[in-house]
Amino acid sequence: MSTNTSNLNTVATTKILNGGPLPTVIAGPCSAESEEQMLQTARELKKDHRVSIFRAGIWKPRTRPGQFEGVGKVGLEWLQTVKQETGLQTAVEVANTQHVEEALKYGVDILWVGARTTVNPFSVQELADALQGVDIPVMVKNPVNPDIQLWLGALERLNRAGITDLGLIHRGFSTPNSKPYRNHPKWQTIQEIRTLAPGIPLLCDPSHIAGRRDLLETVSQQALHLGADGLMIETHINPDVALSDASQQVTPAGLDKLLTVLDLESERVAQPEQLQDLRSLIDKLDHELLNMLFLRADVSKRIGEYKRANALDIYQSARWKEILENRLKVAGEIGLDEDFVKAIFDSIHGFSLGIQNEVFAAPVVAKPVEQQ
Repeated sequence: MSTNTSNLNTVATTKILNGGPLPTVIAGPCSAESEEQMLQTARELKKDHRVSIFRAGIWKPRTRPGQFEGVGKVGLEWLQTVKQETGLQTAVEVANTQHVEEALKYGVDILWVGARTTVNPFSVQELADALQGVDIPVMVKNPVNPDIQLWLGALERLNRAGITDLGLIHRGFSTPNSKPYRNHPKWQTIQEIRTLAPGIPLLCDPSHIAGRRDLLETVSQQALHLGADGLMIETHINPDVALSDASQQVTPAGLDKLLTVLDLESERVAQPEQLQDLRSLIDKLDHELLNMLFLRADVSKRIGEYKRANALDIYQSARWKEILENRLKVAGEIGLDEDFVKAIFDSIHGFSLGIQNEVFAAPVVAKPVEQQ
């Protein structure tokens, strides 16, 4: 699909964003489990003026059958009661035509397309067809895999069906190593999708990025500093007994504490003197890094001379495997992205082999004959 965003005929969003000075906060349990659970959670959230939308998973796609897959349509009845009692807007995830029909029937205010659905254009088109002519806000989570074109494509399909009140949800990506998070945030994608879909509000789902409630503050703050328009945070009256994603949910009191400690101003700029100190530190570290690379290159040259003198192969596969496995292990232990570290050492290794090739290619200089 074309990356041209001129076909995204969006209008100013009024239903997804709360329109106030603070970022929009969507909160509620990962899954609807009982009417009492829903009402207790919603009543507590209603006390917090910063929360404007109540979310709950009604249908829960699981990787394998036999696990809790949501309560289904009855959860929409509970959600309707929540809306009537608290006045909070309601939001649910939909994945097929039946979900859309049921959600609309029970007066859900906002729909969202989940990460497992965004990855499949056929499924997104089915949703778009079901929403043809319907005036309702729809948010789209990024696909599970880091493919920004699928994310953009989902927006375009919904927009062509007449949905103009669109939103984006950044929930992180499934990667081989996302430590310490559940899903890798790949923060640069926020700027990429904003460039491709300008003017469309973007919210962050720190719950699915973090996977742990103790990391929610870090993820939420980073998202806000990057200009996120709001947060979707999974909130449960008793998360320890939740039927899904217990470790990443917080209590309403925990949410209140989290929102209170966050700097809710987007794109915060550090004080000039503080920023200069940090940049000076970066300069110092970069100089040390360059010096280390120089010293490593010199050692590689000496290794090449040794290999040439002893008729050894330049490329030693066992040694390279040992180096890479060790460096990636260390990277994982200290929380560095393994893909990033592998790319660096692949480049360093290639450069080292180039140095040694030059050593092997250099002409042999004959030693002068000693005088008898």
